[in-house]
Amino acid sequence: MSETRIDRRFRALKAEGRAAFVTYIMAGDPDLESAFEIVKGLPAAGADIIELGLPFTDPMADGVAIQKAGLRALAAGTTLRKTLDLVAEFRKGDDVTPIVLMGYYNLIYSYGVDRFLVDARAAGVDGMIVVDLPSEEDAELCLPARAAGLNFIRLATPTTDDKRLPAVLANSSGFLYYVSIAGTTGAAAPEPADVARSVMRIRQKTDLPICVGFGIRTGAQAAEIAKIADGAVVGTALVEQVALGSDGKDAVKRVLALAQEISAGIRSVKKT
Repeated sequence: MSETRIDRRFRALKAEGRAAFVTYIMAGDPDLESAFEIVKGLPAAGADIIELGLPFTDPMADGVAIQKAGLRALAAGTTLRKTLDLVAEFRKGDDVTPIVLMGYYNLIYSYGVDRFLVDARAAGVDGMIVVDLPSEEDAELCLPARAAGLNFIRLATPTTDDKRLPAVLANSSGFLYYVSIAGTTGAAAPEPADVARSVMRIRQKTDLPICVGFGIRTGAQAAEIAKIADGAVVGTALVEQVALGSDGKDAVKRVLALAQEISAGIRSVKKT
């Protein structure tokens, strides 16, 4: 694969000596206009990579907060096509911040894989996380995505043992997303010592950057993960800020304020 925005961002962060702040928000939550304002504001709030959730009716890996976010987005009329339009609009003002789509294969399959890859690339998408497509199904989407120049990012979990890990890493690119807890998104806070042991084990098998997510809610927690991994992923805590009220403008302010706090925690950790 040729170098992507994700590759360039991690190279720059390594030179800078810090971990990445990877943010997750749901496309179209609480509405398309407010979601766009959040995405547009995240880089200035400290986000290095933006994961954009694809709203889906049956999100098996997600906790209650993100399930509700998906339902709000669907109620607001969000579709995969409109999500790609959001990315394209974002790219008019920002051509450097990586955008990763995160969701489930049903949406892409229904849209049409070939059409999706063409449209995603044209919109300015850099990679994808499709949580319900294991490596045994690489021919479905992973290999075509790589051929189209898009990173295919996989999840490893506390139950991913040394026998399974090579299959998870095969054809992965961009970074590896390590799920710090056994459970759904937002279920519990990660235990740094356990995460450190797992990250160290995985590092022996891959040169990919390793980003840790699930359960990180504060700048202090993110700083602990930044000492261990190449990036910290924060999603549920940001999504919960949207649900605190019905006003879209206030939701934008709350999300960006929390992002600034978490970014400060990550940036306080200098890596050598």
